[in-house]
Amino acid sequence: MVKNWLVVCLMLVCSSVYPQNFHIGIFGGASAYQGDLTEGILPKKTTNGVIGLTVNYELMDNLVLRGGINYTILSGADRYSNNDSLRARNLSFETKLVEGNVLAEFYFMNLNYQKFSPYLFAGLAVFHFNPYAYSASGQQVYLKPLSTEGQGLSQYPDRKPYKLTQLAIPFGGGVKYAFSEKWRLGLEFGLRKLFTDYLDDVSTSYADANDLLAAKGQLAVDMAYRGDELPNGNPAYPAKAAQRGGANFKDWYYFLGLHLTYRLGSGGLNFMKGEKGYGCPSVPL
Repeated sequence: MVKNWLVVCLMLVCSSVYPQNFHIGIFGGASAYQGDLTEGILPKKTTNGVIGLTVNYELMDNLVLRGGINYTILSGADRYSNNDSLRARNLSFETKLVEGNVLAEFYFMNLNYQKFSPYLFAGLAVFHFNPYAYSASGQQVYLKPLSTEGQGLSQYPDRKPYKLTQLAIPFGGGVKYAFSEKWRLGLEFGLRKLFTDYLDDVSTSYADANDLLAAKGQLAVDMAYRGDELPNGNPAYPAKAAQRGGANFKDWYYFLGLHLTYRLGSGGLNFMKGEKGYGCPSVPL
């Protein structure tokens, strides 16, 4: 009889201990980027929404491995700048961005004992982007093929075409609240350190207008400088090597949002006691 109970308990443990370490989740909130075409944190005119899905695995009480995928649209525009010279440049961009990430979350408190804990996270991400802007006629124009700063042209050997799929280093922190053994809600802020300055297609200086015209056509010239589209704007294309962006700092993007997770499996944890209860009956000796 004792052996039968032990077998039943072992089967329950094997069937439930691993599922109960898994959480599925949804992330939602606000997104923005930091670069040559925006100012401040979460600027009102260019902050957009972000949505994501996650799978989380508890490696131990205070350490969670998290994988996720996020989707957002990032944007920036000189017309919202407080700087007169930047408004006169009149550049803008948008990009749809898809990110996959793997993160490690460290909790300062054990959420099996406490309902509330601050946490930090860091990891590795892969993201895909493809910046575009709208021409004076309202046409959506993808910017990378135009080599707006001479990327890939023989006259500019130091300016290589940028890749549309790249690595990033995500990191940040937040606070999480455990409603029950199954439901947890976190408020978090996460930054992405990038290795490109071309998220917005703006980085260094102007290429020569004739070089762009010969290699990429009039549309490339039109999209590289857009001050002439403004009322009373300067119609003259800037001289070659005139400053167009700031290459000293790479671009960033970041998310602020809520992360709701649900623990898989049934039973398993006596919430707020930190005891894993697998329903095994006591066996008298």
